[in-house]
Amino acid sequence: METLLKIENLWKTFNLHNLGKHIKASQNISIKVKKGEFIGITGRSGSGKSTILKCIYRTYLPEKGEIWYDSKKFGLVNLSKVSERHIIYLRKYEIGYVSQFLNIMPRTTARQIVEQAVIEMGFNKEIAAKDAKKMLSHFELDKELWDSYPNTFSGGEKLRLNIARAMVKHPRLLLLDEPTASLDKQSKYRVKELIQQLKGEGTTMIGIFHDIDFMTGLCDKRYNMEAGELI
Repeated sequence: METLLKIENLWKTFNLHNLGKHIKASQNISIKVKKGEFIGITGRSGSGKSTILKCIYRTYLPEKGEIWYDSKKFGLVNLSKVSERHIIYLRKYEIGYVSQFLNIMPRTTARQIVEQAVIEMGFNKEIAAKDAKKMLSHFELDKELWDSYPNTFSGGEKLRLNIARAMVKHPRLLLLDEPTASLDKQSKYRVKELIQQLKGEGTTMIGIFHDIDFMTGLCDKRYNMEAGELI
């Protein structure tokens, strides 16, 4: 299998000037991810797991190291050094990110959020409406909420909507930052179903999970994070 993502000697630190502290969030991280693989990362809160995903997505810039990604559009690129224009394109068309938090435009309904994700990929409104309906139904989001604003939703409902928005685009690379953190058992099962479907379609995924049982049968490789280092 071809390699889709290769992280080499990644370092990311944070300086807390007001406290006079220097925190090593991630150090000497090296991972090779093949196309279609699912990589799971576990570890205590604060061990540096999310930092790896945020460096891949370029929310953070690492101090050292390379993040090589085999883009469908641009070929082999170093995500830590490519232009903002390239990153914006990759986030829109190739790399998805699911976090525990939902960041959305105000006065946009749940249905519009998912539809817009499909339209961004170049599909028409009819296909967007069909895909959004299918995805919202899959995650069992109450139909009465589809045309409501998510600021009124519970934490679990917001998380399900966030997952639906990312997964409806069927990205080449999907980064999952504790996507089941506030979900009940049934909702976790729905997430697992879609992960298995995307994996079957060839989507490459890196996921952070506290729920070890959830990862059973999904992961091709599993790493544990301790004090900023992968074990």
